[in-house]
Amino acid sequence: MTRPPAVGSRIRYAGLGYALTVLLTGTNLATPLYAVYEHVFRLSPLDVTLLVAVYAAAVVAALLICGPLSDTVGYRPVLVTGLAAAACGSALLAAATGPGWLFAGRAVQGLAVGACSGALTAGLVLTEPHGRRARASFLAATATTAAVGFGAVLAGALAQYAPVPRVLSYLVEIALLIPAVAAVALLPGSLGRTGQRWQPRWPSLPAQVRAAFLAPAAVSLLAWAVAYVVLALVPSYAAAALGGSNLFADGTAAGSLLLVAALAQAVCRSWDPDRAQAAGLAGLSFGLLGLIAAGLVTAGPADSAAVLFAAMAVAGCGQGLAFMGGLRRINEIAPAQARAGTRLHVLRGDLRGQRAGHRRRRPARHAARADRVGPVVRGGTRGRVPADARRAAQPAPLEQGAGPT
Repeated sequence: MTRPPAVGSRIRYAGLGYALTVLLTGTNLATPLYAVYEHVFRLSPLDVTLLVAVYAAAVVAALLICGPLSDTVGYRPVLVTGLAAAACGSALLAAATGPGWLFAGRAVQGLAVGACSGALTAGLVLTEPHGRRARASFLAATATTAAVGFGAVLAGALAQYAPVPRVLSYLVEIALLIPAVAAVALLPGSLGRTGQRWQPRWPSLPAQVRAAFLAPAAVSLLAWAVAYVVLALVPSYAAAALGGSNLFADGTAAGSLLLVAALAQAVCRSWDPDRAQAAGLAGLSFGLLGLIAAGLVTAGPADSAAVLFAAMAVAGCGQGLAFMGGLRRINEIAPAQARAGTRLHVLRGDLRGQRAGHRRRRPARHAARADRVGPVVRGGTRGRVPADARRAAQPAPLEQGAGPT
């Protein structure tokens, strides 16, 4: 007879899941407002690209430093510090009065996401009450995707309909992070601690898997590159389709891509990697064609909006399946001890796709609401899984979802 899991283990598992969801929601809060910030702070396209680059550099630096650090000191101190840093990043963005504040907030948020995301995912795998590690990893990845998508919807709703939208989204994020910090502070001090000596580790691939790694890595990169191109175009398309600017509609249109991606991963979880990649690439192609069609439809706003949201749904399915299939294939071909390195290689590709999407953004669509809008941050990434999760007895291959850690 199987003993039911202890209440404490279930609370720890739920607390880690909550912390991961809140952290990643905060990285995408202001997606529907980005063009407004370009207007408010007089940002050039180069400035926007540099903001994304600062965030990306901070994420990669934190991954290289804090992944090995969590193996040395355990997850608890890394997570408490990282989540507190995420709150500080949100505070900087809420108080922003110029580009310098935005750069500081972006850098701090990038450090927080890079420090926490890997330890949170690995912690979920280790604390799953029934020991079903593959299930825990899949749920963590899918929740990450959905959280990043939900951030855009939440921010759009608050900015359009709630008071003080220049700061409200960030204040909500800070409030949600407080119980997350409390939850990780109650983790056992030994969780994740392996006794290894700390040293930064640069990702690498064994020679025997490099050739096989290229194809699924390219699919992963393409999935995120197309996704961020679509996200960059959707706000202006939504405004044109609906006959005017509505930040909630912009956020919903942008967030729906990743929300549908998470749903597609959950529904098609049993698909083999090759089938998922093929279907995902087809979905991305048809989604892009649908987006082009939405821009050409002249019959009326309702018809154009219907084509736009249908294209977003198809592209979202494609993005989720392509990235899930790509990372599953990578997990199959990579030795267990090399999986952290392969994740960081894929992460770097995703961030390049994110920068490409931001360069296509156009400013000043919401100038009429410029007086109500504040600083922006966007992102989302997947962190490395520290050594303790990889060395667990009979580990199942980690099932990954889509994610703009």
